[in-house]
Amino acid sequence: MTQIKLTVLGVPKAQGRHKHFQRGKFSGTYDPSSEKKETFASILQGDAPTTPIATPIALELTFYMPRPKAHYGTGSKSEMLKDTAPEMQSSKPDIDNLVKFVQDSLNGIYYKDDALICTLVANKVYSDRPRTEIIINTL
Repeated sequence: MTQIKLTVLGVPKAQGRHKHFQRGKFSGTYDPSSEKKETFASILQGDAPTTPIATPIALELTFYMPRPKAHYGTGSKSEMLKDTAPEMQSSKPDIDNLVKFVQDSLNGIYYKDDALICTLVANKVYSDRPRTEIIINTL
């Protein structure tokens, strides 16, 4: 079994909804996240295997989201987390859109096709250091 661990620093990005357009009789769609996915993939390109994995894989993703200011105290306690501040992030962006963004970004670079993903674990938590952590295991 092969394991690849990756970390991308910065606020995790979500897959945007595809946009539809019409110009005269021509209609089409485009991916508004394509530039962000290319940037994300280029950050990880250096650690990619020489040939993409072509066997079933397990993908584990942890999205560390930035905490809102409301989670911190005020005045002299502005650096301290409130006792009521949650650990898990349960607001937008949706976890399935975060997952899809990563899957699409790594497709063809780390694995031959995202259809090879047989096991998926995803978590969305708060952190003072926003990032995306990725673990790919061959099965």
